[in-house]
Amino acid sequence: MRVLAAVTRLVAIMLVPIAFCRAPGRARFLACQWALSLRFPAEDLRGLAPETLAAFTHARAEAFWRDGQLIGLTSGYRDPAEQRRIFLAEVRRTGSVSAARRRVLPPEESGHVRGLALDVRPTEGARWLERHGGRYGLYRVYDNEWWHFEYRTVEPVRLPHPDAASWLYGHGAEYGQPQTYGNETWPDVTRPDAVDARPWLCEGRGIRP
Repeated sequence: MRVLAAVTRLVAIMLVPIAFCRAPGRARFLACQWALSLRFPAEDLRGLAPETLAAFTHARAEAFWRDGQLIGLTSGYRDPAEQRRIFLAEVRRTGSVSAARRRVLPPEESGHVRGLALDVRPTEGARWLERHGGRYGLYRVYDNEWWHFEYRTVEPVRLPHPDAASWLYGHGAEYGQPQTYGNETWPDVTRPDAVDARPWLCEGRGIRP
């Protein structure tokens, strides 16, 4: 892993002059994204909400250049059909819906379908993101999934597993609380003030290495 990290960093350094010709003010940022796309060729950043994409690419650029840590995307956006397929496969594997929901949510409840969720690798990268991702609005939300992070405008309460979030979302009103996901009201659209509050979001928007 250290060898791969060193090679990837060398590639990024070599790409900086090319990136400078394309975007002088963001050369290191672009070079990092290009190098990481070569290191993790199977990752797909398409379909992520703009805020999620900007937060992730900027967070991993900081991890890369400041701490030499590589962070790749295992799974990001999933369309509803794919999420349903994964959920039903987990139901068959575990033998019950309730057991499956501890690991996978149906599409109407999944952050992946909304483009707000990220499954990352390797474990060292996830540890870095858990320590520093909050500066970018990226938080680990489940105890049983070290790889799963979501973009939030406020820090959520860490839940034991995905089904706990579903229960809170469905029953919070019975206890005098708004319907929430974690500790944040679940919006129909991503809050626009999240963009206004983070100037760096506009800089990285639309970049898909």
